[in-house]
Amino acid sequence: MNLAENIAQKFGALPQVEAVTLAGSRTAGVADPKSDFDLYVYITAEIPLDIRRGIAAAFAERIEINNQFWEPGDEWIEVSSGIGVDIMYRQPQWLEEQIDRVLVKHQAAVGYSTCFWYNVLHSKILFDRRGWFAQLQQRADQPYPEPLRRAIVAKNYPILRRNISSYLHQIECAVARHDAVSVQHRAAALLASYFDILFALNRLPHPGEKRLVEFAKKFCALRPAKMEEHINLLIGAGAATSHSPAILHSVNLLIDGLESLLLSEELL
Repeated sequence: MNLAENIAQKFGALPQVEAVTLAGSRTAGVADPKSDFDLYVYITAEIPLDIRRGIAAAFAERIEINNQFWEPGDEWIEVSSGIGVDIMYRQPQWLEEQIDRVLVKHQAAVGYSTCFWYNVLHSKILFDRRGWFAQLQQRADQPYPEPLRRAIVAKNYPILRRNISSYLHQIECAVARHDAVSVQHRAAALLASYFDILFALNRLPHPGEKRLVEFAKKFCALRPAKMEEHINLLIGAGAATSHSPAILHSVNLLIDGLESLLLSEELL
């Protein structure tokens, strides 16, 4: 039994645990030997901290319990392998609402619209007390809704450069005031919306924040010419200086390529 299954067995013995799944790079086909184990524990009631600490102590010495920076969770470094283990605690009803938000209500976000859908689809079930997660996974396994695809474009495309408050305009302002931090911040936000559109364009749920260029090259049949080159140009220009016109040129090149695809797909 591997590490993830051993951990899931410990949590599965607790009555308030409905399911335990493994997701992240370990199930997405892009893991390396040192990739973390991302485990999701679906609970109907809180697990006392001392019990969580006891489970972690069975595997690790370096332990952080009840981190609240992103999702509620625990992290530790497994002793024998040195591999990180990231435990995230979620309510089943909350996850169902996230799936309904995109697959029933077709609601977009500013970046990362369909990440939870991707997470469900690409999770490996390690424990499923009543088959709840298997049923949710089956419901999530459906074609990409066209209204959702169009909603994501409608939400994210205007703020690339068309609107007054667009990322391009914000970067222009940051360049004018030599604000390198703001340039980096807005460029990262632009890329979040860019990839949200790109994955929607390809009718693919968004895989999350890591290895996005790798995912796009591997799975997106529709992608702008020189996409990777233009992304690297944007990142390099942003890092080099906050007052160079190169950053603005790179933003426009990146958006031009995406816009051509959107026009060809009649999404604009």
